Amino acid sequence: MRARQQRNFLTTLLLSQGTPMLLHGDELGRTQDGNNNTYCQDNELSWINWDRMDGPLIEFTAAITHLRQNHPTFRRSQFFDGRPVDMGERTDEDPMPDIAWLNADGTPMVPQDWDEPLTRSMGMWLNGQGIAGVDMRGRQIVDVNFIVYFNSAPEEVEFTLPAANYGEKWEEILDTAGEHGDGEIRDHSTQITLAGKSTVVLRAWEAPEEEPDASVAASVAAYAQAPHDHQ
Repeated sequence: MRARQQRNFLTTLLLSQGTPMLLHGDELGRTQDGNNNTYCQDNELSWINWDRMDGPLIEFTAAITHLRQNHPTFRRSQFFDGRPVDMGERTDEDPMPDIAWLNADGTPMVPQDWDEPLTRSMGMWLNGQGIAGVDMRGRQIVDVNFIVYFNSAPEEVEFTLPAANYGEKWEEILDTAGEHGDGEIRDHSTQITLAGKSTVVLRAWEAPEEEPDASVAASVAAYAQAPHDHQ
């Protein structure tokens, strides 16, 4: 559980907006034994013990940093405003906000839900089409959609993926409890169970486009099947 909580804190930090500030040693599993005031402790309490580095935690930190680096939806330069935005090529769908908070049953949270003292599990949907600003070349910044589920309860909680307008299919890419995140594809409105004290990240999934076969054999076969005018 201690290791899972370390992964939870790193995930929450690195997938938050703004500039993440990671204390050197956190990615190694360094501890100060609960002392948060070690500026005057020039001893083992504040030193890094390189012989006790947590290899798996370093790998996890690298993976979550890589996810942040590859997806601008986690690196927005402007605040969310919650207003509906143009969904780009998906013109058949109604505009969606740049961010939405979800109850465990998949419905959008309302103000009363935030006031509920037992609200310890929720989802955050990030709209990749709703990134304000442009890149260095003046182009609109776009990304895929993401859902981040947080379960701070000690027990398992069953989440329902939101309706199809948030995304038809979702790919599991990260789970701090190690139960999901192996690339399984889930349909909208289906259930996913989160372990206690865990965070799960899902990415919107679309079937990859088939690349045309440019081999000589394929060209010959296509030529043989095509009608020809022999006159």
